[in-house]
Amino acid sequence: MTQTLRLGFKTALGNTVNILVPNPKEGLTKAEASATQTLIIARNLFNSTGGDLVTAVDPIVLISDSTVLV
Repeated sequence: MTQTLRLGFKTALGNTVNILVPNPKEGLTKAEASATQTLIIARNLFNSTGGDLVTAVDPIVLISDSTVLV
């Protein structure tokens, strides 16, 4: 089973941008993830073709499992 943290953002042009973080730390809280999103927006850390990241979307932990077909 694999976990991935998805940090979502809305851009200045209204597009959605997702940053995926593999294997987030165990016990990560919504407050910690939201604080990271706020920091990313405040420091304008990432470029986007849809404009600056301006609003955070609720962070989500995606859990996936895979099976090799035989």
